[in-house]
Amino acid sequence: MRTALVIGTGLIGTSAALALAARGVVVHLADHDPEQARTAAALGAGTDEPPAGPVDLAIVAAPPAHVAATLADAMRRGLARGYLDVASVKGGPRRELEALGLDLASYIGSHPMSGREKSGPLAATGDLFEGRPWVLTPTRDTDTEVLNLALELVSHCRAVPVVMDADAHDRAVALVSHMPHLVSSMVAARLQHAEEAAVRLCGQGIRDVTRIAASDPRMWIDILSANPGPVADLLADVSADLDETVRALRALQSSDDVKRRDGATGIEDVLRRGNAGQVRVPGKHGSAPRAYEVVAVLIDDQPGQLARIFADAGQAGVNIEDVRIEHATGQQAGLVQLMVEPKAAPVLSAALRDRGWALRQ
Repeated sequence: MRTALVIGTGLIGTSAALALAARGVVVHLADHDPEQARTAAALGAGTDEPPAGPVDLAIVAAPPAHVAATLADAMRRGLARGYLDVASVKGGPRRELEALGLDLASYIGSHPMSGREKSGPLAATGDLFEGRPWVLTPTRDTDTEVLNLALELVSHCRAVPVVMDADAHDRAVALVSHMPHLVSSMVAARLQHAEEAAVRLCGQGIRDVTRIAASDPRMWIDILSANPGPVADLLADVSADLDETVRALRALQSSDDVKRRDGATGIEDVLRRGNAGQVRVPGKHGSAPRAYEVVAVLIDDQPGQLARIFADAGQAGVNIEDVRIEHATGQQAGLVQLMVEPKAAPVLSAALRDRGWALRQ
């Protein structure tokens, strides 16, 4: 791939453009808001000048509701040899293109499974997709050259290609992305009018559950409008679980021993099913999940503290697999939880104590 046209210079489009430009591809940028395209160009994502002729690959990064129309316009104008979109739903846009009577040999649907709570070109980064799955949904009609162009794009972005059927993809993202986002928003909504004394007790658990609720509602309306059926089906299942859980909790309030035992059994059932589902979430780099040991370090909220901890861990020859930070309420301090291989935990603990760090058991 030598040339590309990115249509839509938000977070995803600009991030893809930055990755391509960094690898020597001549990238042209277009957006319904010219100022946004100019911003992306100023960041080094390419040029907002139109291409002189057809490019190798046109990447449509428009909201799902506008993907088919944007693709159809680009294809009718002959802007590229191949066409690809990065919308978070795949079945709907393809059916819309088929209904318009377009030859879809030059088109392939795709969805990079990466993002941020922030949107727009200023939130973009060239390594946004690194190590992340990038779904491709070719059909029997897809030209081999177009599939190869898509694979080259994924390679330039250092993502991991995953080939799926379009409708299977939409059901999958409803389960692992769209439905969880709504559930997160519902939990976060309970905090809107909560008493300040209660909100001040928020810890890492509530932060984990509500983090994705900070995303732009307008963007999510576009996404959910394109995939409402599968999401509604999943929420119906969650609703049934909620009803059973509420009944179990009410039973725990009963003075009847039998009802209390039934209530405890109901709560245990949902918690154990949650355990069984959670262990299926892929671990580091998409591999099978692994159990890590936690080394908890107390730190002051001052510049350079994290860098010192990581440097000390490196000098001890320990690789930090993951990290979490829990900030203390009302204090300029926090707890850094370092996840390491079990055999490395004693080594790291001893090294950090020797270097003056306070560890929590």
